[in-house]
Amino acid sequence: MMDTLILVIYPRASYTRIAVYDNRKQMFLTNIRHPQDLIGKFKHVIEQLDIRKKSILEELVKAGINLNQIKAIVGRGGLYKPMDGGVYKVNNAMIRDTRKPMGEHESNLGGILAYELAKEAMKDTIALIVDPACVDEMSEISKISGLPEIARKSMMHTLNQRTIARRFAREMGKNYEDINVIVAHFGNGISVGAHKKGRIIDVNNGLIGDGPMSTERSGSIPAGDLVELCFSGEYSKEEILSKLKGKGGVFAYLGIKDVHEIEQQINQGDQHTALIFSAIGYQSAKEIGALSTVLLGEIDGILLTGELAHSNYLMNVITSHIKHLGLVRIYPGEDEMESLAMYGYMVLDGDIKAKEYK
Repeated sequence: MMDTLILVIYPRASYTRIAVYDNRKQMFLTNIRHPQDLIGKFKHVIEQLDIRKKSILEELVKAGINLNQIKAIVGRGGLYKPMDGGVYKVNNAMIRDTRKPMGEHESNLGGILAYELAKEAMKDTIALIVDPACVDEMSEISKISGLPEIARKSMMHTLNQRTIARRFAREMGKNYEDINVIVAHFGNGISVGAHKKGRIIDVNNGLIGDGPMSTERSGSIPAGDLVELCFSGEYSKEEILSKLKGKGGVFAYLGIKDVHEIEQQINQGDQHTALIFSAIGYQSAKEIGALSTVLLGEIDGILLTGELAHSNYLMNVITSHIKHLGLVRIYPGEDEMESLAMYGYMVLDGDIKAKEYK
C-alpha cells in the first residue's frame, strides 16, 4: 500500500532522473532522455522547463503513479544567491532567482520543476530543495581573491560532498559535525571542499574558471594570458566562456570528453592522452594539498567521489600524490537521489524544519 510517497527530481544536462520513494524505500527510478536536437534549440536552460515537466508527468502515468498521492517533491537545487546549507522550501523568491540565476546550469530546473509539479498535486504537497551548489559557508579570508572587484565564490557539488562526508563519519563512528575532511567531487566539473566540523569553509568554484581542469572545464587559467586571449580579437565573450566551461579541459586538448574513450586510448598506448588525463589528477591533488593547509593538517579523511571516481587510472594518479596527507577513501558515483528523499522524509516527519529562502 502506498502510504507516504516522495518524488525526487534530478536534472542532468541530457536527461532528467526521477525516483519515487514509498516510506523511505525506492519503488521507481528512471532516466528520461532529452535528445540534443530537442533541448539544444533553447538558449537558456530555464526554457527547457515545459518539455521536462511534460516528460516527467508522462513517465509517472506510465508507471501507474498518481501525482495526487505524492506528499513531497524534492528537486536538485540550482544556482541561486549564496545561502547556508540545509533544506529549503521552494517559494516565490526562489522561483524569481531561478529565472535570473548566478549561472547557466541544468540544476536550475530542479527546484522549479518540484514547485510546478507540487502545484498540480495535492494542495498540501510541498516542494523542497537540499544543499544546492550555491551554498556558501566559506570563511571570510577564503573569499579574498587579490582584487577587491572580484571575490572568490562558493560553487560546488554540495549535496554529494556533504552526503559522502556524513557517510564517512558514520563509518568512523563519529558525527559529521565532529570531523575534518577534504571531499573532492569529480564530475563534468570538479569541486574540492574543506569540511571543518560540519561546515564547508573553503572550496573552489567548480562551475567555471577555478580549481582543477576537468574533462570539459578549464579550471584555473593563468590570468594574464587569459586577458590577452580575451582581447586578441579572435574570440567573442561567448566563445571565451565556452572555452572555460563546456569546451575546455581534456576536450580542448583531445576533442573528446568521454572517459571510456579516453581510457581506451590510454590502454592502447597513447602517451599524449595519458598526459592530458593525468593532468586532472595532478591538479586535483594540488587542490587537495592546498586545502590540507586550511585545515592545519588536522584531517580525518580525504574522500574522492563522483562519476569520474570510477576511473581507476585517475584515482591512482591522485592517491599517489596525496596518500602522505592521511587516510584516503574512494566513493565512486553519486548517492543524491536517496539523500534528497531522506531529507524530504525528515521534513515530513518533523525531524528537521525546512528553511525559508529570502
